[in-house]
Amino acid sequence: MRAARLTLSQVRYVNKAFWRNPSSAFFTFAFPLMFLVIFTALLGHFTLHLGSLSVKSSTYYVAAMATFGVITACYMNMAISITFQRDAGVLKRMDGTPLPGGSFLGARILHAMLMSILLVAITATFGRILYGAEIPTGVNLLRFVLVLAVGAASFCALGLAVTSLIPNADAAGPIVNGSIMPLLFLSGIFIAFDSRTPSWILWVARLFPVRHFALGMQAGFIGTPFDWTDVLIVAAWGVAGLLLSIRFFTWEPRSGQ
Repeated sequence: MRAARLTLSQVRYVNKAFWRNPSSAFFTFAFPLMFLVIFTALLGHFTLHLGSLSVKSSTYYVAAMATFGVITACYMNMAISITFQRDAGVLKRMDGTPLPGGSFLGARILHAMLMSILLVAITATFGRILYGAEIPTGVNLLRFVLVLAVGAASFCALGLAVTSLIPNADAAGPIVNGSIMPLLFLSGIFIAFDSRTPSWILWVARLFPVRHFALGMQAGFIGTPFDWTDVLIVAAWGVAGLLLSIRFFTWEPRSGQ
């Protein structure tokens, strides 16, 4: 109970720090909306055929950009900000306080998950108002919330895990973007898969959590078939990320500061 109270209390401080950096907060929420506008403007409005379903391209890209937003908030922001705090000595100082390390990191994860939920809500509302995109309801909404929670937690864990591969803050951006941007393209986030998609891309996509998370989000937004396997694969990657974080996460600056 004490650890839970400390974690929730720390969430308040993380939230204050987040909003006191308005530039970072603005672009966290603006990026998915910018990409949504860009893709719908470049590609126009057309009908996509996903299995037996025909959906508006705007609805597809609302789901895709919501997926991208969660990954941005939970994986990219988590990995980069934690690395910068580690290099600045913030993590080392926090490790020397009475606050348990689990509460500190748990607060970061919980805050990232809350921001991802807010980001998805903003993206869905934006898509509904500007493009008439459909928003999940009923059973689809319940499944959507489940996929969102599992995906957000899993990508937070993976974000913590990847910090063990980042030697210093200068390398954070290139390593984090290099590890996720190719997968976003190879998972149908920016360009929808169709019958012309090469089989090797489909094969590679199935190996990583981004595609499975995107399919789960599509099931909620679009009503495509929901597959529990997608949720389990994303959760498995999250568990792997958590175990790697426990084993290799360090509070000390890697550069010896």
